[in-house]
Amino acid sequence: MDDAHRAFLQAFLASPVMTFADAQPRLAAIQTIFEERDILVQDITQDELANYISNLNNLISPLDYEIRSIHSQTDPSRTVTYALVNAASDAMTQVATNHSPDEIAFVKKVIDAMFEGSGNKEIFAVPGMQALNIAKQPRNRESMVAATQADGEPQMTQGQVKALTLDQAERVLASLVAEGWFEKSRREYYSLSPRALMELRGWLVDTYDGEAVEEGDESMKRVRFCEGCREILTIGQRCHNRECGCRIHDTCTQGFFRGQTEKRCPRCEAAWTGTDFVGERAAGGRVQNMPVRRGRPSAASRNTQSMANADSDDD
Repeated sequence: MDDAHRAFLQAFLASPVMTFADAQPRLAAIQTIFEERDILVQDITQDELANYISNLNNLISPLDYEIRSIHSQTDPSRTVTYALVNAASDAMTQVATNHSPDEIAFVKKVIDAMFEGSGNKEIFAVPGMQALNIAKQPRNRESMVAATQADGEPQMTQGQVKALTLDQAERVLASLVAEGWFEKSRREYYSLSPRALMELRGWLVDTYDGEAVEEGDESMKRVRFCEGCREILTIGQRCHNRECGCRIHDTCTQGFFRGQTEKRCPRCEAAWTGTDFVGERAAGGRVQNMPVRRGRPSAASRNTQSMANADSDDD
């Protein structure tokens, strides 16, 4: 590994998640130093970044590290996010680095709600107040909490999990957003970030699709993939036929249906409506371009908050 690649790897270690725009100034600075000539930010191309990442992956693969990438599910320009991940460790142990076992149990309950809640509407997101109240609810699958064996190796065992207070849950959610694991929308829905979808992909499939794979039942699957780009999908469109497993990112539909006079599902050939959604839009109401409300909360919101505070006082 030459000094330039080593320096770029150090940049990823300092900032494990980057977009192309994030990487450009870092790579330009590195090349300016090691090539002993001025390299402008705009001189760094997407192809050059891809070559650096490909070379780095070849070098760090024996160390069980990998730089993975995923396209934005909402940006029409399909912005790519890159993340340095430990390919050998259990995905949830990376989330657990900065959190206690009780907090991780809460995080898992929130993710359960994303993938198993909402009557299988495939919202893949949780409203803020629901996320806070989840802290008091038992997990609908065995709550597996990180423990430590005598030899120091982590193991997953069922343990006594303490419920978090609303204040504690709120701090955990804020930290997950700050750490890049969760995203928070204008409507205050929490969902998995691109980083989380990259790093937790295998864990999500094992956790939520294991039974569906065993039964061979497509309708039981909770983790969805785009028919176009084959990447994981939590925001996009679905086939109107509920029994069909076809899902397509909004950003992939134009290319996928280009030239078709009548859009039809590529799997079951049902008419493709373009109005059957996956993600926050499946919850109903306005989602896109919704301004953040900062005024006095509604009566319903105040009542919900009062009930939540009353629950907190009961602890």
